[in-house]
Amino acid sequence: MTVSDSVSLRSPTSTPKVGMVSLGCPKALVDSERILTKLRADGYAISPDYAGADVVLVNTCGFLDTARQESLDAIGEALAENGRVIVTGCLGAEADLIHKTHPGVLAVTGPQQYEQVVTAVHEAAPPAPDPFVDLVPPQGIKLTPRHYAYLKISEGCNHSCSFCIIPSMRGKLASRPARDILFEAERLVIAGVRELLVISQDTSAYGVDLKHAQSNWHGRQVAARMTDLCDALGDLGAWVRLHYVYPYPHVDAVIPLMAAGKVLPYLDIPFQHASPKVLKAMKRPAHQARTLDRIRSWRATCPDLTVRSTFIVGFPGETEEDFQILLDWLEEAQLDRVGCFKFEPVDGAAANALPDPVPETVKQERYDRFMAAQQAISAKRLAAKVGQVVDVLIDEVDEDGAIGRSKADAPEIDGAVYLNGDTGVAVGDIVPVRIEQADEYDLWGLRVDEDD
Repeated sequence: MTVSDSVSLRSPTSTPKVGMVSLGCPKALVDSERILTKLRADGYAISPDYAGADVVLVNTCGFLDTARQESLDAIGEALAENGRVIVTGCLGAEADLIHKTHPGVLAVTGPQQYEQVVTAVHEAAPPAPDPFVDLVPPQGIKLTPRHYAYLKISEGCNHSCSFCIIPSMRGKLASRPARDILFEAERLVIAGVRELLVISQDTSAYGVDLKHAQSNWHGRQVAARMTDLCDALGDLGAWVRLHYVYPYPHVDAVIPLMAAGKVLPYLDIPFQHASPKVLKAMKRPAHQARTLDRIRSWRATCPDLTVRSTFIVGFPGETEEDFQILLDWLEEAQLDRVGCFKFEPVDGAAANALPDPVPETVKQERYDRFMAAQQAISAKRLAAKVGQVVDVLIDEVDEDGAIGRSKADAPEIDGAVYLNGDTGVAVGDIVPVRIEQADEYDLWGLRVDEDD
């Protein structure tokens, strides 16, 4: 179990301590931060290890069978190391499974059930008499490094993709008012955050459920709409990176904001496939030809645009012809960053009932071919950056040099920029770097003077 240094706080010995194991996606990480912020306000300290905790929270993931097993294993480890465990998160929706597998857990709550989690912690380890011995910082407790933070703008999803059970676990789209998001973002930037990573289940649908209602932020009316929110976030002075964007037509309106420098020129769009037949079976939009036209249009407006995506191979009914359509589409789209998953049945997903499952050996063979094709594309696109000067946000510094990310790289999922031997920068700095070398995923370069 690891907990960020930002939450390793001193407290009196009488203060109860909570440990946290946070699994799954960045949206789950934000849930963990909210829970810890509330508990910290209630007087709890945060333990960086099992031994020092009075109770351990395990925030689980339940999207894929592998993730479910990882969650169950994490619960088992926490029980073995500490013995007092509360389970929350997506797998918490399957309380019977958790209790059957690990009957020793103290309590199980589902995703987004923040109050129930806090109540369970209060019962397991009652708070200290004075809950305000230490003040919570205005930006709350963060589990990410100080210089970047995830900004969740909504919960849930209105889609019914056949391979996904997220709506059944997290519910329909529930957007936050624009003012609440902007005030949170402002507090984070004041606290030193240099990059805001906007996340949700469907970022481009933000505000639909609120009918795009306006709210007041510093005397300015901001609508609950993706473009309006991005425009306002761009005034805070931090990098703003958009994740989980569905390619709805109104996404086109965000591209000029990227060209103007208000939002990072980066779009994370989960295309999932390119074969119309497979997309229909997935219950996804099936306009792959029009999508290629739009990508070309986006790049014409914003030449520096980075497009990342994820795809699924081996979906039930996927033929060799379908897979070849995907490879041909990938070659034409020339996406910058791509992830790939082999289809995996998820309990409760409609796709499990589809005919013609793809054998595991074929899934693996297609995965290998897909990744080889994308490697060649990625290597070519990164090689074109050699000689350019790019801004780099520094993530790590040690005696061997520094590691950072360009505007084209999200933390954890994309590549890195290596500044070998450069120890004259600090974590959180944004510095100009001339790129000297590239491979399939990463870049190497030298810092240059601002005036060069």
